Amino acid sequence: MKTARRIEKLPPYLFAEIDRKVAAAQARGADIISFGVGDPDLPTPPHVVEALREAARDPATHRYPSYTGMPEFRDSIAEWYHQRFAVKLDAEEEVQPLVGSKEGIFHLPIAFIDSDDVALVPDPGYPVYETSTLLAGGTPVLMPLTRERAFLPDLGALPADAVGRAKVLWLNYPSNPTAAVATKEFFEQAVQWCLANDVLLAHDAAYTEITYDGYVAPSVLEVDGAMDCAIEFHSLSKTYNMTGWRIGWVAGAPEAIEAMKRLKTNIDSGIFDAVQRAGIAALAGPQDYVADCVATYRRRRDLLCDGLRSMGVEAEPPKGSIYVWVPVPEGHTSESFTTLLLDQADIVVAPGTGYGPSGEGFVRFSLTISDERLREGVERLRKVVT
Repeated sequence: MKTARRIEKLPPYLFAEIDRKVAAAQARGADIISFGVGDPDLPTPPHVVEALREAARDPATHRYPSYTGMPEFRDSIAEWYHQRFAVKLDAEEEVQPLVGSKEGIFHLPIAFIDSDDVALVPDPGYPVYETSTLLAGGTPVLMPLTRERAFLPDLGALPADAVGRAKVLWLNYPSNPTAAVATKEFFEQAVQWCLANDVLLAHDAAYTEITYDGYVAPSVLEVDGAMDCAIEFHSLSKTYNMTGWRIGWVAGAPEAIEAMKRLKTNIDSGIFDAVQRAGIAALAGPQDYVADCVATYRRRRDLLCDGLRSMGVEAEPPKGSIYVWVPVPEGHTSESFTTLLLDQADIVVAPGTGYGPSGEGFVRFSLTISDERLREGVERLRKVVT
């Protein structure tokens, strides 16, 4: 049996490989502390769970859902954008619900990338930007993100050939994996660059609601001109601890949203209506739960960063996301340090190279474990690192 050539181009998915390593270590009896996958350990808000329970009892939710989502859910997304970012969206033309934002991120290149086209992909960055481009038959061109530039791409330094063939520019702030943040001024520059080069700006905004130390993440859709060239992916996964519920959306330029709708109606389905009703409860309900979760992540961030710095490891507290991006100790590569922690401390972290070649020299810690386990993890690290 032969697989398609497009499949042969794909590396193993990073998080599936992390799961495999964890399972193998647990099989040998190890007590693994995993800082690997960014899957919130905190529960979904109770009022959201209750909304699902009530909706699931309603037979009206048991039939095929609409491809374009419940009008009430689209309206709640538009209202949330208005309240949060002062952005007014047409819920009919500028919002498309998704079965988790990953669904839309994966499908975007199918709608916009032909075989001779380029997608400009952050390096390091969420692996799906690159793999979805490959599966669509396009060419991902990596944009190196460096500490010297605060992990922001230098759009002016991109190769002219790549710019000429580019159809999509991927951005993601607050960032996975680097936890870097961006200002509205940066987005203004990116929007003007995309307008000048006829490129779609695709912003993965999954972590805008998890920020610290007074930083408030902007939306790219706040920027003048963005509705002519930009779309933004969002998700309830990290904001409301709903990773398993698979619910998100894409919003922005109506021409791009129309293309995404057309694609979705041909290859996918809608979100279970009961889950959409729960999504409405999350977006329209009390937001103090989000603030409490952010406070928990801030506390964990400080516990981890303070512990690492006490060992002589650089660990700058990030202003956003649920991750800490840490340079490996001198003499190590990303892979060797990851292996050392697994073999000698039963700790799992994500190697930076899993997010692209510019991730070499870093590992990613996720803050999605309990305070108790995090403290224990820090003490295990201390025995290995110092």
